[in-house]
Amino acid sequence: MAVAEIFLGAFITVLFEKLASADLIRLARAAGIYSELDKWNNTLSQIQAVLVDAGQKHIRDNSVQLWLYKLQHLAYEIDDVLDDLATEAMRHQSNEESDASSCTGTSKVLTMIPSCCTSFTPRTIMYGGKMSFKLDEITTKLHSLVEEKNLLGLINNVERSNKTTRRLEETSLVDLSIIVGREGDKKALLEKLLSNEPCNKNFSILSIVGLGGIGKTTLAQVLYNDTKVKDHFKLMSWVCVSDEFDVFSISKAIYKDVGGEHKKFETLNQLQVALTEKLSNKKFILVLDDVWNENYNEWELLQRPFAVGAPGSKIVVTTRKTMVASVMDSVQAYPLNPLTNEKAMKKLYLYLLSMH
Repeated sequence: MAVAEIFLGAFITVLFEKLASADLIRLARAAGIYSELDKWNNTLSQIQAVLVDAGQKHIRDNSVQLWLYKLQHLAYEIDDVLDDLATEAMRHQSNEESDASSCTGTSKVLTMIPSCCTSFTPRTIMYGGKMSFKLDEITTKLHSLVEEKNLLGLINNVERSNKTTRRLEETSLVDLSIIVGREGDKKALLEKLLSNEPCNKNFSILSIVGLGGIGKTTLAQVLYNDTKVKDHFKLMSWVCVSDEFDVFSISKAIYKDVGGEHKKFETLNQLQVALTEKLSNKKFILVLDDVWNENYNEWELLQRPFAVGAPGSKIVVTTRKTMVASVMDSVQAYPLNPLTNEKAMKKLYLYLLSMH
């Protein structure tokens, strides 16, 4: 594996994470430049997919070496622009919070206006106009790199291996007697779930992030089955999402969990209207287990009915990817660390006992 491939692959991954920032996406939508950033995402994915092949060929092919050189310089340009956007997004967020705190007399009216609408200000529109030329310039360069990639015959070597090794669907049920070593994590997360932290929506999102098999789902199960949680929330739902983020299927599962009658829905609109009626003014907790989706538009579509829930409603997400937490606008990603050796051995011992 070539050094150039390793470096560029890691660098492009960082660019994806920046592009997935919820604050940056909100600013881009308000400034009218989101479509350009979406093009970057798609084009960078095509480029990233051939880096393995490019890394193998660039030593003996000067044209490929030149292509990698141009990609590296363009990646630096994109990074500079995204940093500029991130800074503007932070300033924009700070101004929104300042305006919200100073408009106490109109706060009830403001909460009725979707946040996407309050983002359209003269400054953001002017900022979008100022950035448009630079964004168009980079988009053109990206398209040129894709065309060169095709001419060079670079091959797509990226395949998502977990598609063929999809894990079993987990449920909310858990044997609490064999749970070891997560007391501190449970306490910290319970405080977040049961508190009414300030939030510009009626619901907030808490993401549990960690390596596969580290215990994210188990911890979510423990929280979901806690007596305090059951007493605190009026409605509860558990959905194992895994690879395919199907908005209709997830919405239907939630609808059934919160007491929806057995009904056939022809469209997503019919389903979401019915789900909205069930969630209206009810404090709910929803667990979305094993989420991989990094598409903000799909998440935004799924969460629309949640806005009518009672203040203090919570969504718990388990994922291996910090980018997922960012896309879903999580108030805080909770990193789950590995168990100590002692606790891990005790967990193994209890597991072996349960097998006999």
